[in-house]
Amino acid sequence: MFIDFFLLLKNDGIPVTIKEYLTLLEALDKGIVDYSVDDFYYLCRSVLIKHEQYIDRFDVLFGKYFKGFEEIDLEQFMKIPEEWLRRGMERILTEEDMALIKAMGGLDKLLERLKELLNEQKKRHAGGNKWIGTGGTSPFGAYGYNPEGIRIGQHESRHRRALKVWEKREFKNFDDSVELNTRNIKMALKRLRLLTREGRPEEIDLDKTIKKTCENAGYLDLEIVPSKKNNVKVLLFLDAGGSMDDHIEVCSQLFSAAKHEFKHLEYFYFHNCIYEAVWRNNQRRWTEAIPTFEVIHKYNGDYKVVLVGDATMSPYELLYKNYSVEHNNDEPGFTWLKRIKNQFPHLVWLNPVPVEYWRYTESIEMLNKFMDNRMFPLTLAGIQDSIKELKSTKTSTGNVN
Repeated sequence: MFIDFFLLLKNDGIPVTIKEYLTLLEALDKGIVDYSVDDFYYLCRSVLIKHEQYIDRFDVLFGKYFKGFEEIDLEQFMKIPEEWLRRGMERILTEEDMALIKAMGGLDKLLERLKELLNEQKKRHAGGNKWIGTGGTSPFGAYGYNPEGIRIGQHESRHRRALKVWEKREFKNFDDSVELNTRNIKMALKRLRLLTREGRPEEIDLDKTIKKTCENAGYLDLEIVPSKKNNVKVLLFLDAGGSMDDHIEVCSQLFSAAKHEFKHLEYFYFHNCIYEAVWRNNQRRWTEAIPTFEVIHKYNGDYKVVLVGDATMSPYELLYKNYSVEHNNDEPGFTWLKRIKNQFPHLVWLNPVPVEYWRYTESIEMLNKFMDNRMFPLTLAGIQDSIKELKSTKTSTGNVN
């Protein structure tokens, strides 16, 4: 089980080493964590991850890997063929790793140690709050109750209360360092440029220099002008979490390209719909929320506003108060979106959901209508169309109420 998880992290490019893997086994062997799935998660993360930039990827892989075991019988869960483990390790480990294993007693010793961990519990257990089993309040097992549980041997959720720390994705800020496949996006965003000359004269105007030199009987007369700068101002609102997890890669590419292309770029996160607050950092979203009114009053109507989200939610979130999936909102989503729309006439919505599926989701249809059909697919063609719309929209700042 644990070697497969180790190999999953390594194959995905997370720099884990055999030394860290052995440290994890040693920690488990010494009983540093008991039978708490959260404690096991934090132990794995603290031992295997050396830099915060890999935490979100670790969370995704942790959830993906252990989700695969949620519906497997305990007996099958513990019967992992030794040959699979041996081949997996020999295929991926470096000579240095193998030398370290040899110093620890050899591969046979390592596999024997792993088997001891998996065989620690040898019988079925019912009730109680510690062992893997059925009933009771153990954080592992099936058909019992624990608000922070993970299912083993149960085919469906009964209480809908499984709270997995790694699924909170607290480190899921969109990565602005992503470069792969962003070139075309950058080229598309360049069309939104607004070039003006400002600052100190430091660039030669060749045409005027030639003209003035000719008029001056051949004596060189330099004409210096300020350099051109892209002064377009952009507000970027990004939906994060929930169903948007399926679109993280393309949103990261857009975010990376936008940060590279625009000097005046401000960005904020929201979930499903913009309400009374937005945030800049998902890890501290509840402690460092920024009032939406503050954003509206701080930036004027010259800003081009781009909302990025799948627009997939309950219609009640848009129409009624207290229907946000995360908190009791005093005003419905449409109320806040109208304020945004009134303040920023240069407004478009980019949706990562393919256009052919929009008609199957009521909230997408509602928001597209609200946007006056200024919702575009998050594709290269969609970005180009949205930029044309932003450049053609007339400026007329509305009232905020």
